[in-house]
Amino acid sequence: MGGITEGFVGAVGHTPLIRLQALSALTGCEILGKAEFMNPGGSVKDRAALGILLEAEQEGSLQPGGTVVEGTAGNTGIGLTHLCNARGYRALIVIPDTQSAEKIGLLRSLGAEVRTVPAVPYRDPNNYVKLSGRIAAETPGAVWANQFDNLANRRAHYASTGPEIWEQTAGKVDAWVAATGTGGTYAGVALYLKERNPRVRCVLADPHGSALYSWARTGELSSEGSSITEGIGNSRVTANLQGAPVDDAVRIDDQSALETIYSLLWREGLFLGGSVGINVAAAVETARRLGPGHTVVTVLCDSGDRYRSRLYDRDWLAGKGLRQPERTLVPAG
Repeated sequence: MGGITEGFVGAVGHTPLIRLQALSALTGCEILGKAEFMNPGGSVKDRAALGILLEAEQEGSLQPGGTVVEGTAGNTGIGLTHLCNARGYRALIVIPDTQSAEKIGLLRSLGAEVRTVPAVPYRDPNNYVKLSGRIAAETPGAVWANQFDNLANRRAHYASTGPEIWEQTAGKVDAWVAATGTGGTYAGVALYLKERNPRVRCVLADPHGSALYSWARTGELSSEGSSITEGIGNSRVTANLQGAPVDDAVRIDDQSALETIYSLLWREGLFLGGSVGINVAAAVETARRLGPGHTVVTVLCDSGDRYRSRLYDRDWLAGKGLRQPERTLVPAG
């Protein structure tokens, strides 16, 4: 860590593990968050974007001046656009119109061609993922990043995120907890840690409205309810998630996720996004299930800055039937 890096690419990864002090004290476990919001593009998705781009270059499908097309809830598109700028490509991003204005606006500011489309289920041919694949096929000189089913995604985490966590904890990690959208982060890290120590518990965190909690528990894809979280949860098992170890699953509701991210802000000084609330709340539940004295690692995916008009806005939350948490002053330490 530290020193001089080779541009944007060299700055991806090597993020610190942050000990979440209040939650560690509460559970008697070491609860550690991988600070992926510190990547140069601002999220964990920088790693997947880099892995996908480098593999496309190596296999020759992405040529100088080419176009990278992706369907994304925002963060992968942001990472890809940064990388396209750094390496001389165009970025064409297809994003559901339900995503935050901050992410859509940032993509445009970065120079991506952004196409917002109605949010429809994956089974619909006009789902943003399927649409991005068709656009890539019809665009000369384009490649489709295909983050959900392109195994370069999970390979990037197997090669970087997993080894970093193992090294940073000196191999003393008892559980890995993460939500999944594409499956890349969860699966890549889980596969690596299980290879190093088969006793590491790999726990899938999931919001309501996603079918993965049911799949992990029963083998059947079934969903109930809905969630305001962006970029996580799925109605299907992606290629990146297939074959990944899942020892347990925890489902977290939106209000609990909100309470968690506001607590992280007020007690840890960390301003983070909604999926972090799912991850950290699930890590706390995993710590309770394991009992004191264990080390639980999760991922702090991105900054709250991308969700200010939503997660941190009282009126928006009220419109979703959610209550903005109230601050109570707690002595430091």
